[in-house]
Amino acid sequence: MDEHHELDEVAVATYEFALRTGSFGDEDVAGHLGVDVRLVAEARKTLQDMRLVASAGSNRAVVALDPEIAEAELVTPLELSIAQRRREISSIHQQLRVLSAMYRARAQPVAEDVPIRVLDDFEDVRREIDLARRRCTDERITLQPGGGRSAELLDQDLLQTLEMRERGIRIRTLYQHTAHASLATRAYVRQICEAGAEVRTAEELSERLIIYDRKLAFIPKERTGKEPPGAAIVTDPTIVAYLYRSFESVWQGSQTFDIGGTAEYHHAEDLRMSVIRLMAMGLKDEVIARRLGMSTRTCRRHISGIMGEVGATSRFQAGILLAKQGLGQDDESVTVS
Repeated sequence: MDEHHELDEVAVATYEFALRTGSFGDEDVAGHLGVDVRLVAEARKTLQDMRLVASAGSNRAVVALDPEIAEAELVTPLELSIAQRRREISSIHQQLRVLSAMYRARAQPVAEDVPIRVLDDFEDVRREIDLARRRCTDERITLQPGGGRSAELLDQDLLQTLEMRERGIRIRTLYQHTAHASLATRAYVRQICEAGAEVRTAEELSERLIIYDRKLAFIPKERTGKEPPGAAIVTDPTIVAYLYRSFESVWQGSQTFDIGGTAEYHHAEDLRMSVIRLMAMGLKDEVIARRLGMSTRTCRRHISGIMGEVGATSRFQAGILLAKQGLGQDDESVTVS
């Protein structure tokens, strides 16, 4: 069987009808169940593909078959394929471990006892992250600032995260509230949470951060163009511990990622108040957008809406009106620009 089939209610009822009557035609089942004959035809096709029914002679009627025999017919080829893949994986491991030992014998002294290594090439960073992921035995934590991520990146990370969960690795990820607006991100979060990962959101996050086993941290370099930036690889215990405590501090004050269909609206008022607060601090649109993990265009749309609500015609006037209403004020004095 090349593709996986699901037995729906019509298929199960059709199989039960075949057991009870000995054989059946699509019209017979459709009349008995009170459903469209096309649904029965689809159910019959599924049952045939799963080796659960077969044609009875030259007529069009079909009969039910033993599920245990069907299971053997379907599962055996898959098990043989898995066994073959495992042999191939074992062969790859055996061949590359010899070369890996040679590489580490020469490369390790270069990187040994270096608390911070800076890699300029993103591909070098990616390879180091892949190696850290494979060596991880306890936990991976990630700060993921900005809004939702691309579907391509999420698909790749999904496979890697599920593989780590299968090994019992604890996964904790922090997004910003604005990530709720991304359908692809919500779908990704739903799948990894079902596998036992933990995902939360916060209003503001610092730069991206990944820490493996509280021993190895990746901190990205500043992006200077469209290409992904390099990163610093930190192994110094004091620095890594500090970064880990910083993550924990934000984690404790964060909220569980809401994967519901209307989740993007749950934080609408919080987001509005955040924009107001940062406006009242006199921050520029680009800075507000970056701190709240949204595009500058989206940020300006929020600001325009807020200005309309208070009847302001300029950012300066909006700041004054918001201050008079007691909105956006912290313990510090309010400044506007």
